[in-house]
Amino acid sequence: MQLGNNFYNIDFEQIPVDEYWNTGSEKECRMHKIHAYPAKFPAFITTKAIEFVKRRGGEVNLIADIFCGCGTVAYETKKNGIDFWGCDINPVATLIAEVKSQKYQDDLLKKYSNEIVNVFSSLIIANEDIENINERIKYWFKNQQIRDLLALKRAISIVLIENVSYKKFFLCAFSNILKSTSVWLTKSIKPQVDPDKVPAVVIDAFVRQVDMMIKANNENLISNENQIKIENINFLDKKIENSFADLIVTSPPYVTSYEYADLHQLSTLWLGFVDDYKILRKGTIGSIYHESDYEDNLNQLSPIGLDIVSSLYKVDKSKAKAASKYFVDMQKVTSKAFQLLNNNGYSLFVIGNTEYKKVKIDNAKHLIESMYSAGFRDLEIIQRKISKKILTPYRDSRGKFTSNKNSRQVYSEEFIIIGKKYED
Repeated sequence: MQLGNNFYNIDFEQIPVDEYWNTGSEKECRMHKIHAYPAKFPAFITTKAIEFVKRRGGEVNLIADIFCGCGTVAYETKKNGIDFWGCDINPVATLIAEVKSQKYQDDLLKKYSNEIVNVFSSLIIANEDIENINERIKYWFKNQQIRDLLALKRAISIVLIENVSYKKFFLCAFSNILKSTSVWLTKSIKPQVDPDKVPAVVIDAFVRQVDMMIKANNENLISNENQIKIENINFLDKKIENSFADLIVTSPPYVTSYEYADLHQLSTLWLGFVDDYKILRKGTIGSIYHESDYEDNLNQLSPIGLDIVSSLYKVDKSKAKAASKYFVDMQKVTSKAFQLLNNNGYSLFVIGNTEYKKVKIDNAKHLIESMYSAGFRDLEIIQRKISKKILTPYRDSRGKFTSNKNSRQVYSEEFIIIGKKYED
């Protein structure tokens, strides 16, 4: 649906579903499954975005993803033979993204894997090392798993002390076995202990994970010819001296949605990114833990953002304050995305609406308003179905999909919003 400047009266329920954006024409490759990650971006959308721009006579030499997550857009960009730049504040996400967007030599992966297992078997971890481990790790892991994980991490460092790229591959494998080797409730996206769980044997889980990742790498459809750069930063902190992207493909976080710092705390702590995972909450757009001036945020809010925050304030003051910071940040994000984009370039955002205590949070409408204010024109909005949510539009206390209508509602659709930057 083409939008003019009169987007305030958009009835989202009347926007037709565009089947073109619902599914991809090819099976998702195994590289996208090397590490668990919540709310992953649909892989096929990148290719469709490229097709969209080319049908309109545009060129795509570099694609940017300003919330690159685990690197889905990065991989698909390289698969299409195009250069890529992306960033994410989550160091676990950027680690996965870097690994996914590289092509590794099969013989070296097998060689290093065998060496790591052999070194692991010879290492002895002192009781003192276990005692000195981070207390939060002790909360999630039994002593035997702590001992083995310390040995495994040390073995990876010994074998790959001079090969950073391949070390990241095995650290990614290490990261993805942490939930199975802990007492984290299986298949729960939210942090929750399962007192009855028997954690997996560390080295067995690692060998299985590495084998799977090696198979995925063998099916990898990319080459290392295209330039790729992934930065572990908050996009709002990125200094942009000159525009450099022809197309932005991204999906921003949602307010009152996932706390990514909490979900990735095992990897964050074990990989030594921070001593306290809660630190990462503060810089994350969409986090409820921001400390900011509520009154100042209200003064910066757009009309749509202010309406949403005012409605939230009536049911939950804390959530309203978090939402005010989120919407102000998203207004800054769209402005900065406009700076990043070359003239005649396109920006494609995938975003969904949410609901909290029966207050509808129109993330998509606010984003459209923000894009228009930033300078984007020829705005289009497209509705697509989210296949996994069609039959179960609710989540239980563990974050799992459920049909229980008393649980938190999630929407079975999301919106693709496209805007163009014209020459000055």
